[in-house]
Amino acid sequence: MMKADLSQVKRLQVKLPLVLLFTLGSSGSIAATDLPQPSHGIDYPAGWDQWSAVAVSHRTDNNTIRLILGNELAVKAAREGQTNPWPDGAILAKVVWKDTELENWKAATVPGEFVHAEFMFKDSKRFTETYGWGWARWVGPEQKPFNEGAGVCVACHTPVKDRDWVFTDVPFFPQFK
Repeated sequence: MMKADLSQVKRLQVKLPLVLLFTLGSSGSIAATDLPQPSHGIDYPAGWDQWSAVAVSHRTDNNTIRLILGNELAVKAAREGQTNPWPDGAILAKVVWKDTELENWKAATVPGEFVHAEFMFKDSKRFTETYGWGWARWVGPEQKPFNEGAGVCVACHTPVKDRDWVFTDVPFFPQFK
């Protein structure tokens, strides 16, 4: 994989304030004091909506579109091909919407109803029991914490344990200097 110029990464940054405006209701934003309760003992990662895109995916089994974002460390690792293992401190966010047909282009699907935002926090010392990852999810526009146990997340990700527990394939990003 080619190394990315960080200025290129910044230009490719995907911002989600408008998505949050529509998914969080009429208030349009979450004040720092109004953050959702922790999920699996992990605090809600304020500011994730300003992270850069790492990848996208479309699940045909449940008709969802997913935007995978990363904190600065995760984006750098993704662009440099340093993802097996991901470095400690990397955080991946998966923002999930039901896919819906685009009204004026029937062949296209776009994000529809917001489903949830889920996160993987790489910390090999803190999360030794869950293979170096902390798992957290907040469900629905109200961002209700999912607290059914990180084992649910680990079980789902077991098919990719040899990929450091991450499904995401980082796509090619053109590089120009």
